[in-house]
Amino acid sequence: MRIVGLTGGIASGKSTVSNLFKFHGVAVVDADLVARDVLKKDSGGYNKVVAAFGDDILQANGEVDRPKLGQIVFSDPGKRQLLNRLMAPFICSGIFWEILKLWAKGHRVIVLDVPLLFEAKMDKWTKPIIVVWVDAETQLHRLLTRDRTDEENAKNRINAQMALDLKRNKADIVIDNSGSLGDLEEQFQKVLLQVTAPLTWTEFWLSRQGAFTALFSIIVGVVIGRKIFSAL
Repeated sequence: MRIVGLTGGIASGKSTVSNLFKFHGVAVVDADLVARDVLKKDSGGYNKVVAAFGDDILQANGEVDRPKLGQIVFSDPGKRQLLNRLMAPFICSGIFWEILKLWAKGHRVIVLDVPLLFEAKMDKWTKPIIVVWVDAETQLHRLLTRDRTDEENAKNRINAQMALDLKRNKADIVIDNSGSLGDLEEQFQKVLLQVTAPLTWTEFWLSRQGAFTALFSIIVGVVIGRKIFSAL
């Protein structure tokens, strides 16, 4: 099984690339979706976060007001670290189970879409690592246009993440999304060929088919061994 790491920065176009993978039939585990489940009312993550940040972050129906929580943590590094520390165990567990379910279905290639791939140390479990990169000016402009927010808030949100240039230096594959959608799709086609290339032997043995092959080989070996010993 090949677990591909996909990351980027806010407004870099990572979600567009993630959707392109899905469109082409590649399984994707989206850490943001896992995080939403972790924050659902009365879940373990929900209880931890509410205990730390108080009832002020709740909506009238008792669910977490995610935009309000985001405003709090993006403007305060200490609270952001606290939130990440509280959520990390639940998100990692959720991602693990999503990967396990896809493995059980026989998927050989899984894309792990994680905004904080490096910060959460999940890069150690993925290969190759894809970083969707844009220049700082384009990133700010796209964020301002997309979210219709003020420049100070936009810069706070960008600065709350690891710099894209640093992420680019840690990547195996870089997709430059500073151009048009057509440029992005052209680069994606080349990346798709790399990601869906035949598995290495190590990756094959980690796949469901590889596990079944190994199990079958062991059973055959045991049966043959018993026949040999019984004939002696």
